[in-house]
Amino acid sequence: MRSKIVAGNWKLNKNLAETEALVTELSSKLPNTSAEVMVAPSFVNLAGAVRTLESSSIEVIAQNMHFAENGAFTGEVSADMLIGVGIKTVIIGHSERRAYFGETDEILAKKVSAALAKNLRVMFCFGEELEDRKSGNHFAVVAAQLKNALFTLKAADWSNIVLAYEPVWAIGTGETASPEQAQEMHAFIRKTITEAYDATIADNVSILYGGSVKPSNAVEIFSKPDVDGGLIGGASLVAEDFLAIVKAI
Repeated sequence: MRSKIVAGNWKLNKNLAETEALVTELSSKLPNTSAEVMVAPSFVNLAGAVRTLESSSIEVIAQNMHFAENGAFTGEVSADMLIGVGIKTVIIGHSERRAYFGETDEILAKKVSAALAKNLRVMFCFGEELEDRKSGNHFAVVAAQLKNALFTLKAADWSNIVLAYEPVWAIGTGETASPEQAQEMHAFIRKTITEAYDATIADNVSILYGGSVKPSNAVEIFSKPDVDGGLIGGASLVAEDFLAIVKAI
């Protein structure tokens, strides 16, 4: 049975003191849930967050990593560096990494392989832009992103993959994605994986929705049969909002 997951991606937010204050509040107020709850602070605050949450069920995860084990890659962080501070899961392929830092499907495939080689769990992000949605090309774009980055993996590798579908067109554009649109795409993703591998892998992989989940819409979105949780952005920075979303799962 696939996991239910609520993960907070903090992006470029929260200094050390703010990070420790927020994770302490989340831990102390975390509702009783069978879902996996995760937070992704910035690199410099990962170790502190891991220490603070040592006795908590909340998992600290990383926002990104480089595919190289070491070398002349100023400012980058390797899988071993993440593992060394207690990280077991890493986000790869976030739409902002693709848009602002030029990460291609080829680069992301190398990152995924490097993470899996170190037994890190990968939360792989993908999704279409506004022009793709308006042109009706959204299914083809999503299928290509999955194929190019993930479909060379062995079947066994999928036990360490979590998918996070991001409708980029519905984030900060004024456009709104409905729960029905989320379900439609998540069902398509499972169908695509079934065709590339088999139904068992497709049925067992958790697919999160990353399209501006908030306390006001979380229950309806999470009620859809192929939506297994959310990758939460802005709402994860406010304890009350994030905990309300955790309750919704």
